[in-house]
Amino acid sequence: MDKMLYVAMTGASQNALAQKAHANNLANISTTGFQRDLEQARSMPVFGDSFPARAYAMTERPATDFSPGSMLETGRDLDVAVGGDGFIAVQAPDGSEAYVRTASMNIDALGVLRAANGMPIMGNGGPIAVPPEQKVEVGEDGTITIRAMGEGPEVMAEVDRIKMVNPDLKTITKGLDGLIHTTTGQPAPADANVKLVSGFLENSNVNAVEEMTSVLALSRQFELHVKMMTTAKEGDEAMARVLQIG
Repeated sequence: MDKMLYVAMTGASQNALAQKAHANNLANISTTGFQRDLEQARSMPVFGDSFPARAYAMTERPATDFSPGSMLETGRDLDVAVGGDGFIAVQAPDGSEAYVRTASMNIDALGVLRAANGMPIMGNGGPIAVPPEQKVEVGEDGTITIRAMGEGPEVMAEVDRIKMVNPDLKTITKGLDGLIHTTTGQPAPADANVKLVSGFLENSNVNAVEEMTSVLALSRQFELHVKMMTTAKEGDEAMARVLQIG
């Protein structure tokens, strides 16, 4: 069977995987803090008894687009987003430290400050616990201050400070859970230069037009690869008939 069939098959397989990546981006266009996944493939020459005139397609996952999305004003005191570069530290389900760009926070029945997905927000010494309060404010530097029950508006107490980091983008990766993790497995150090914006959430950085254009282009490429496989099959069948006649 002609090797062209395998070459076309690798291209079609890569196109299918790339379409999945773009479809996932489109599905999360309204997910706050979502950062789009990139896709890429490279050609691998086929070496053997003949000249390397054909090339296989090898799929790669080059990176995640960490560029910030636009800001969505909510007016809610516990909605926060990173203004500029950096991330907010949260505790992942497995107990490790992970990072997000924005968080719609709430306080659970035990007083633990959590993101909308239920993950605890990390402070100076671990998950942040907030005592019973009338009002909670989050400062630009991540400082959490409260007005305790029964106290006047002039009495504000500092509870903790949200841990914010700004690691080198080469040292972090987006996990299957959608959270940002360090490639070393060690927590990133806190960075006092990272700033929070209270009353805002960060929108997804997905561009719908760009993603749709990519999906359409990949679909056309997939059709071409299928036609190549059909051509290879027809050529193989024709050769088999010639051999039968001989």
